Amino acid sequence: MAERSTAAVDVADNSGEEPPAAEAAKATADGAEIQDGRAADGPMPESDGKPKKAKASAPTAAPELHSGHKLARRYRLEECVTRLDGFSSWRAMDEKLRRAVGVHLLPADHPRARSVLAAARSSALLGDPRFVQVLDAVEENDLVYVVHEWLPDATELTALLAAGPLEPHEAYQLVSQISQAMTAAHREGLAHLRLTPSAILRTSTGQYRIRGLAVNAALRGITSDTPQRADTEAIGALLYASLTQRWPYESDAYGLTGLPKGVGLIAPDQVRAGVHRGLGELAMRALANDGATASRQEPACTTPEELAKAVAAMPRIRPPEPAFTAPPEYQHTTYQQGSYGRPATHNGVTTATPLAPLPPPPPLQSRTGRALKWGVAALLIAALGLGSWQLADTLLRGNQGSTGEHQNPQPKGDDTPAKKTPAPIAIKTAQEYYPDGKAQDTAGVPNTYDGDTSSYWHTRSFVDGPDLKAHYKAGVGIIYDLGSEQEVSAASIGLRYPGDHTTATLYAADSMSSSAQVGSMKKITTGTTSETSLTLTAEKPVKTRYVLVWFTAMPMSGVDQYSGEGYKQGVTDVKFSG
Repeated sequence: MAERSTAAVDVADNSGEEPPAAEAAKATADGAEIQDGRAADGPMPESDGKPKKAKASAPTAAPELHSGHKLARRYRLEECVTRLDGFSSWRAMDEKLRRAVGVHLLPADHPRARSVLAAARSSALLGDPRFVQVLDAVEENDLVYVVHEWLPDATELTALLAAGPLEPHEAYQLVSQISQAMTAAHREGLAHLRLTPSAILRTSTGQYRIRGLAVNAALRGITSDTPQRADTEAIGALLYASLTQRWPYESDAYGLTGLPKGVGLIAPDQVRAGVHRGLGELAMRALANDGATASRQEPACTTPEELAKAVAAMPRIRPPEPAFTAPPEYQHTTYQQGSYGRPATHNGVTTATPLAPLPPPPPLQSRTGRALKWGVAALLIAALGLGSWQLADTLLRGNQGSTGEHQNPQPKGDDTPAKKTPAPIAIKTAQEYYPDGKAQDTAGVPNTYDGDTSSYWHTRSFVDGPDLKAHYKAGVGIIYDLGSEQEVSAASIGLRYPGDHTTATLYAADSMSSSAQVGSMKKITTGTTSETSLTLTAEKPVKTRYVLVWFTAMPMSGVDQYSGEGYKQGVTDVKFSG
């Protein structure tokens, strides 16, 4: 754990309230989620643990701070990512260790300030690397602030599910790692109770990490009588969503569609074909359904430890075999020049033309044969002599020129190779790219290549523009997976809002991760438009599998269903060719 003040490790609560661990355990699955300062896009349904909110009280106004303000002469606030219910959350810079951190801020006289401090200090003492670590928890200058890790190279489960359901092996890793981590937390008297897709992060190494342990619920002032049951049901909901890409309740939440109303909780394999049977039954046992599954009766898992044991008892699910790419067919070389002996091309499709071996010519025999041989030899000698004489005459004429300039003959128009017409390139999948940790619309990414121009991905509304400023947002974008390496030479982008002006750049990326910086990628081409379409054409094709469409300028637009007036843009359709 990184260096922190003594307040971060002092778990004594001198206010006369319950111990920190008890307060943390009373956090419930109710209310809005706060993930690195962002409110989640849906509430968690009530579990059979009967969660209850703390007594209502008038919220204290959030501290009016601004970018550039420093806490403890160390943490410089850079971007406010949310402000609600009397507290605010920021992305900040630890100037001492030169790294990004997250900060929750609330007034010292806030009714939940003491419980937030207690929950943060208890979470800091756990020190489990499977959780996003609390680095500092301090009360000073009429402020209470909690500093935690910021993981820009990790991807939210929300973004992973937006691209589709997880593979069985990946879903198995998810439920195994999360249940084991929460088992360790509950042994120390800590509960999360806000285990939503936004609270789960997947690192580039495949490890799942949990953020907001105890703190998120304390910020909302929520308690629960049975925190272990609530956490277990939340893990079951995550597994259900990972298998089906549906939220296991009637309401839509976290960018996922809920189940049909009136049918109740149905087994995952009834929602989507091909679901792994063992994992589907495990999700049903963890959810609040008394352990009923589609095929048999099993006891319900009511604690994370019981769920972890059930996962361990399952047959191990192996990772999928890597895709094997067949090597190109071996081409035999021949001594012939020109197009003879090479594959023939018909309507853009190359077909190999087999070459039949030529029989050797019959030998020349008898006197007639010898005469023919001498005749052919004489003709060859005469031809060589004539050619040598013509070559010498040409050289002499060239040396007698007054200017000494040589004119190179230009090839005729018929000999010039035809310019290759760009062919469309299919998009396999896509994912939003946000290296600063703040996504725009992860659920809307598939709308940019679904062939429907009425659906779109949208950005948030920005105050400054049209060019985005690096100090608050360097740009917004989407990384597209073409399935395999392709020669990309052009792109056509359909835009929702016209105006002055939209600027987009294509980059060749190494992966779909947001951890790679734009500066490390190879630039393909860039362009600017004031219309609702933008065509980008590269001077030279670039071979890549992953293409980043990076927007650095957006026009002013009015109020719509997603945001207020400001500089913003929406993408309706993206097509690549090469």
